[in-house]
Amino acid sequence: MLILVPKITGRVVYTFELTLGTLLGVDFELTADPVKFEAYEGPKLQYAPEHLATAAFVQSTDLLFERHLHEQTFSCVDFEGTVAPYAMDAEDSLLPFDVFSASFFLVTRYEEYLSHERDQYGRFKAEDSWMYKNNMLQKPLVNLWAQALGTRLQRMFPDLALKKRKFEFIPTYDIDAAWAYLHKGFYRTVGAFLRDLSAVNRDEIRKRLEVLRGKRKDPFDSFDFQFALQKEFKLKPIYFILCGEYDTNDKNISIRNEAFQSLIKTLGDYADVGIHPSFSSYLDLDKMRTEIENLSEVLHRPLTKSRQHFLRMNLPRSYQRLIDLDISDDYTMGYASQAGFRAGIADTFRFYDLENDMVTPLCVHPFALMDGTMRDYLNLDVEDSLALAKQLVDEVKAVGGTFIYLTHNETLGGEKRWEGWPEMYRQFLDYIFQSK
Repeated sequence: MLILVPKITGRVVYTFELTLGTLLGVDFELTADPVKFEAYEGPKLQYAPEHLATAAFVQSTDLLFERHLHEQTFSCVDFEGTVAPYAMDAEDSLLPFDVFSASFFLVTRYEEYLSHERDQYGRFKAEDSWMYKNNMLQKPLVNLWAQALGTRLQRMFPDLALKKRKFEFIPTYDIDAAWAYLHKGFYRTVGAFLRDLSAVNRDEIRKRLEVLRGKRKDPFDSFDFQFALQKEFKLKPIYFILCGEYDTNDKNISIRNEAFQSLIKTLGDYADVGIHPSFSSYLDLDKMRTEIENLSEVLHRPLTKSRQHFLRMNLPRSYQRLIDLDISDDYTMGYASQAGFRAGIADTFRFYDLENDMVTPLCVHPFALMDGTMRDYLNLDVEDSLALAKQLVDEVKAVGGTFIYLTHNETLGGEKRWEGWPEMYRQFLDYIFQSK
């Protein structure tokens, strides 16, 4: 397909490669030459403010032809069960909105560069997002819009081949604390006993003693359960290991602990392993580099995958630092407080750095759901959590996207606040693979 645009910019190339190339599988070429466009005899599309050629047409805004950042003002339109920004008025446009600008706006997280409101951990709040405010956060809008565009293009060009998409599921595990009681060292263990004594928490004291004496399994040690599920369902998970120095919000075992190193090597035998940069390394390049080097040394291989602890992410700084540290794939794109599609898409995409107006080599893998979101932020019980998980999976299956789930070894231990969650996870996997 030949596409006529007023001018070829980095934003135009990026958005068309994502929408037409990655999502629809259409081979295309961009041109700003009207003579070449008119002479072309194959499928062709004009993307411009006004329809000047005898071809398929999508009316454009200025967004993809700009290089600077500024507040966006646009009208919205109801479209096939979704709300779409950048509504347009041309009656002969294939869609009643600028699908390319709308997709670029969501995938680049344009609004996050402009908002200065943050939560207590310095994170952009889901509740401030355009998608949340329009009740669209649980819809993979970019995928849905690409489908709609593809349908219309095929009506005009029946011989145009589109990609046959296939649903994928990727389980990911954040190891914030490998064990609840074991391998904490003398001072941390004694301190925990003293806190329990002062709170007269006899049940906690008993459990801790039983674990330390080898009479009871550590409640966070759910790894055998995970390995069994991986074998049964042929899962290909990714583990993100927190190995920063002990701090208020970083409480994993020391990376120098032999038992922890042994666990890390075992996980590396079963699955891919990535870094879980510590809370205190947020935007600290040197500290993050040290954590990556320490984990890489234990695994005896370079690390290329990352997910921020507490999902602390600042655009574009966080991603710029990952690129500087040779991280090629990040899995932080999602919200802690809300379920759904932070970037409006259920597929991997390249990070577009709006500050420097350029596409980068960093691949962003958005996750759709986290255990803590359901239990701690939305206050859902196990039954309602499973229903939400199934709903989101159905959304992703409908567009042939990739569903990434975030859980923790603590959750799958199934004790205290996580009672019933291992069973929920098992039922969730049954649902995914029985109807895959």
